[in-house]
Amino acid sequence: MRTVNRLYDDSKNIVFIVSGRGRDNLSKWFSPCGEIGITAEHGYYMRWSRDKEWESCGQNFDFGQIQMAKPVMKLYIEATDGSSIETKESGLVWHHQDANPGFGSCQAKEMLDHLESVLANEVVAVKRGQFIIEVKSQGVSKGIVIDKVFTSIANDERKADFVLCIGDDRLDEEMFEIIENAMSRGLLHPNAAVFACTVGQKPSKAKYYLDDTAKVINMLEAFAEISDPCPSLDEKPENSL
Repeated sequence: MRTVNRLYDDSKNIVFIVSGRGRDNLSKWFSPCGEIGITAEHGYYMRWSRDKEWESCGQNFDFGQIQMAKPVMKLYIEATDGSSIETKESGLVWHHQDANPGFGSCQAKEMLDHLESVLANEVVAVKRGQFIIEVKSQGVSKGIVIDKVFTSIANDERKADFVLCIGDDRLDEEMFEIIENAMSRGLLHPNAAVFACTVGQKPSKAKYYLDDTAKVINMLEAFAEISDPCPSLDEKPENSL
């Protein structure tokens, strides 16, 4: 938390946490960090700071369509020790991080195919992430909410001149794609430095990678060291995100 606090203490920085977790947990975990932006449930909710209200970034949807996935998920829970179902405000998630790694991965692939077939005519999306299968409303993603952040900053005439985005999940790929295209769409400063980083060396839309979370922490601490907590009041600089 100390590192995050030091980053957003510099008024030139905009810091966003983009998570699949629910907004109640995120509000509790990051309560000491008043000025950071948070997105919850992979982009379904977002808020710009602790004092702002949560905004829904998703369209109205029929949760009954999502509930159609629950019987299928229950079948895989019975067949996969260590798996579980989580009900979110925006969808259903089948977790298999506590299952046998090889078997859990095979079951996840099979479930993905099964659910895509069952829900083919419904207005829902079936996504595979890190140890999860998620069924949610269409039009909800980390990429869409990051696009909203860039657009809002650009409309406020504060286009970012430095962007660093780090993620370790398959669902972060949508975010990396938006970031790589943001420059050509005029959402960033023309000379912006853009770094999309995945954690661990693997196929990704991100151009860069960091070996592990320890390296991520080290890099953020280095950025915190060079951040300026006391900018001039007369200064209106470009922003880093």
